[in-house]
Amino acid sequence: MTLRFRHLDVGPDAPVEAWPTEGVLAALERGGLSDWRRLAMAVRADPWGPVARRLEDALAASRPYGAAPLMERVLAHARLDAEAAERAEVARRVRAHLDASGLGRAAFAEAIGTSASRLSTYLNGRVAPSSTLLVRMERVARRAADAHPTAS
Repeated sequence: MTLRFRHLDVGPDAPVEAWPTEGVLAALERGGLSDWRRLAMAVRADPWGPVARRLEDALAASRPYGAAPLMERVLAHARLDAEAAERAEVARRVRAHLDASGLGRAAFAEAIGTSASRLSTYLNGRVAPSSTLLVRMERVARRAADAHPTAS
């Protein structure tokens, strides 16, 4: 069965990013695996983006048998994966600031006002530092680099 949209200015062949909430709802209620797969791909690409938000709205309005739990899992897993990648990126940045500072872990931790053990949790991505602490790390790294420029 082919998905059809009623009373919408966009068709199901359009990119899912162009579908309004009513189109997402129609795909959940009357679409098939290929339609759900397209939604899932868009959600994985941008777990908090417009398609994900429309999907949340559609799921709040209707609970299509089979599709609702599947798409809720897609949303949850996409967001968990994105958060893990974001924590890894923050850990990479913390490491870059530490390396750029030229300081040891204990000295860097002291310079940013935290403990070496807390710094370790930032470096391995278990905990994400606050935005203000990231700015402080950048400042400490920049000051240390300015104080000890490398020879060219």
